[in-house]
Amino acid sequence: MDKVRYKIREVSDSDKIDSFLNKARIGHLGMVDGKLPYVVPLNYVWSNGKLYFHGATGGRRNQVMSTNPEVCFTVCEEYGTITNPVPAKTDTAYMSVMIFGKAEPIVDLDEVTHMLQEMIRKYVPDYYNRPLAKQHVDKYRSAVFGGPVQVYRIDPYHITAKENPIEEEKMYRPAKTV
Repeated sequence: MDKVRYKIREVSDSDKIDSFLNKARIGHLGMVDGKLPYVVPLNYVWSNGKLYFHGATGGRRNQVMSTNPEVCFTVCEEYGTITNPVPAKTDTAYMSVMIFGKAEPIVDLDEVTHMLQEMIRKYVPDYYNRPLAKQHVDKYRSAVFGGPVQVYRIDPYHITAKENPIEEEKMYRPAKTV
């Protein structure tokens, strides 16, 4: 597996990577559909070193993953433009993480319920006043059990991360000039 080429931007601090993955809201799931790339944006949860996402059963995404479960999940946040008097040195502040692994459908009801509860905590915190009931989750999960929702887990075998941190005094603001 290739390493980050631009070493000055590489992030190897696992706590920083975990924190970033826990805060960011959208990731992009990259797959190979035959000979063509196929990428979809998704909500996700990062928990205990694993990535989870869910969606409707069926559809192209699930067909592609059933044929080739090898995936790359990329999360990137752009924080603004870093200015410089030299135009060629103007840059972007960002952080990105790429997770490589196999997407596996989860069938264990306890794990599915826990992950859907974590999704709710992340995306609508404090909205629901009680935990998800297993019976509710069981009714609406994988096609194996007749429902419309499937939860997947990616157990990473390789992670890379890069960042170009914010330089507050150099950040572009409207009406800022050289």
